[in-house]
Amino acid sequence: MDRRKILLLIFDGLGDRPIPELARQTPLQTARKEHLDWFAANGVNGLMDPIAPGVKPGSDTSHLALFGYDSRAVYTGRGPFEAAGVGIPVRRGDIAFRGNLATVDSKMRVTDRRAGRIKDGTHDLAAALDGLQLDGGVRVLFRAGTEHRAALVLRGAGLSPHVTDSDPHEEGAVVASVAATESNGGATAHAVNAFTRECFRILKDHPVNMERAKAGLPPANMVLLRGAGIVPDLEPIGERFHLKAAGIAGVGLIKGMCRAVGMDVLEVAGATGGLDTDMVAKANAALEALKTYDLVAVNVKAPDVCGHDGLANEKVRTIERIDAMMATLKIGLGPEVVLAATADHSTPVMLKDHSADPVPVLIFGEGVRVDDVQKFDEISAAKGGLGRIRGLDLLPILLDLSGRSEKFGA
Repeated sequence: MDRRKILLLIFDGLGDRPIPELARQTPLQTARKEHLDWFAANGVNGLMDPIAPGVKPGSDTSHLALFGYDSRAVYTGRGPFEAAGVGIPVRRGDIAFRGNLATVDSKMRVTDRRAGRIKDGTHDLAAALDGLQLDGGVRVLFRAGTEHRAALVLRGAGLSPHVTDSDPHEEGAVVASVAATESNGGATAHAVNAFTRECFRILKDHPVNMERAKAGLPPANMVLLRGAGIVPDLEPIGERFHLKAAGIAGVGLIKGMCRAVGMDVLEVAGATGGLDTDMVAKANAALEALKTYDLVAVNVKAPDVCGHDGLANEKVRTIERIDAMMATLKIGLGPEVVLAATADHSTPVMLKDHSADPVPVLIFGEGVRVDDVQKFDEISAAKGGLGRIRGLDLLPILLDLSGRSEKFGA
């Protein structure tokens, strides 16, 4: 059997629960999605627990599983993936954090965790912090991400990720003093607290914040840190599975996930990581990438945004836009491609957060044992021929269907 290409579509936060305003149906059950349903009717379907039944997945741990890595064995925290996503050249042993540009008062009390969802001037603010040298020979690498988001990497000897957050996780609270959670975290805690002091000293009078003050906008005069992690030593996906892989995503975290496992990250005009993302452009970019890559993974963040914001009808409209993306793929895909469509987790509108509910998954391509499922949704998929699998199972199944699996035993 000739080796085929693999297209892995990950619709972030797609799964949901029955919603009263949708007549107690899920957004997938409500949406008009003839092309998604066509792929389901001509493929094999099932439910997938991204990590395991009853385990609420993060976007990072679930993507690791979908990329073929046991996240329980290799996951070290979200920070390193955020750092890779904003372009910090992380090294093994670096300690990385997620960060928010935020607003604090003179008593270090948080008045806005997102600095008014700042959009402009963030890279200038980041440049003022990047390259700082802290006590103990610790170097700061700092980059701005989308809007208020940022990432920090601390590089130096004797550092450990075993520290608390400086982010108090609520407005009105004082920026937290970071403490070690294990005996080897003292040097990192000292460095983070020093960084926090330097943040306020440098940013409070920065020209960007002076202009924001004149405009009546909250200054971005602090960085709140959370999610410390040590950069993991992951075997590149190309070596692990003997294929050339690429990732397409609009959001920094997922770009970082792709880079961390050794995928080439392909930039697509209009791929924003928000509700305004150009899904059809992503589909066309994936079709083009499949000419030169063996595996192309595409993340669409928009359903997750709707779930977190509690927007039931917007999630329905987002799924209908996904369906237009699937129409483009239906026309452009050839028999040399095996396609899988699923989600990294459920983000129910009623919860406004991730849940442990399993997500639907479909696989389409030559050689697939087509089942009787006619629609792509959480309830229909439960009757499919795939049964109920884990996220870690999906890539091996796709490798086998694409003629890339290796025999176990003689």
